[in-house]
Amino acid sequence: MQKGTQEYEEALEAVIEILRSRARQGAAPISYGDLSGELARRGHHVPAHDGPMPYLLEDASVRESPDGSLPLLSALVVLKDTGWPSGGFFKLARRAPYKRPGDDVALWTREIERLAEHYATR
Repeated sequence: MQKGTQEYEEALEAVIEILRSRARQGAAPISYGDLSGELARRGHHVPAHDGPMPYLLEDASVRESPDGSLPLLSALVVLKDTGWPSGGFFKLARRAPYKRPGDDVALWTREIERLAEHYATR
């Protein structure tokens, strides 16, 4: 699956839909493996830790919040072993235009809270 192809765009839309739904339901995190499984059920082969997954997650956040004003959907996706997002999430959250402050715990906690609040009525 290559970025910029119809296959990628369809998988990206599915990722956004899945993560929006999670955010609406209280912003409970989902593991990479469970997200991969949900994508497979929708006809998209996206391995949990290889290939396009990190790009899809970054693009989902960028598409939802291009100017950095909205919470990052990718905060919902966590590593099964730790229950925490991968380092890629924190790198995205700290770069422009997002520039989220605080240590990892504060940043992630605040982002999850913002997701639940923002999507509660959407």
